[in-house]
Amino acid sequence: MNWAEVLFIKCGPIGWLIWALSVGTVSLIIKYLIDIRRTNIIPADVRARVGEFFEGKQYRDAIELTANEPSFFSYVLHASLGEAAHGYGAMERAMEEAAEERTTTMLRQIEWLNVIGNVAPMMGLTGTVVGMIMCFFQIVAKGGTPNPAELADGIGTALVTTLEGLMVAIPALAVYAMLRNRIDSLSSEAIVASQELISTFRPGAKKA
Repeated sequence: MNWAEVLFIKCGPIGWLIWALSVGTVSLIIKYLIDIRRTNIIPADVRARVGEFFEGKQYRDAIELTANEPSFFSYVLHASLGEAAHGYGAMERAMEEAAEERTTTMLRQIEWLNVIGNVAPMMGLTGTVVGMIMCFFQIVAKGGTPNPAELADGIGTALVTTLEGLMVAIPALAVYAMLRNRIDSLSSEAIVASQELISTFRPGAKKA
């Protein structure tokens, strides 16, 4: 008996469900790694163009660009510029609220990996418990003297689902932690970049 047979054939229905979950986990990881990148949160070209608009005092062009561009940076900056008529304080509050909203949305999306990372081991443990129960029933059926080889085979098969659950949970939780750190880092950088741009609206900034 080889590992492929144990992991894919003898794992039972719960093991097959865990493998199906693993396919979904890989798909989510790929999607999040593509979506949560610097180029999607703080596009360098957009940041440069907005900076040029601010230098030329072309604020209307900056508003239009950030309104049509979907990045985190554009979202928070557009929210801030939309409150320019109400003063610098209103601009800062709008930027902070928009940043918090978008950050929360991204964190909520990747929360699926955290859920999978906690559920998968429980599913594996469930499979192991069911397998162990079946082994004890086998002992009873054999009058308390089962074949040691058959009993060992049953116990080994039962433990496979725990292994499969861990194989799904470990990468899911690892990527979840990495993406959380990436979101925190890039969102903070985007906020700082936006604050640098709107600082020109601060009272006394031009004189300074």
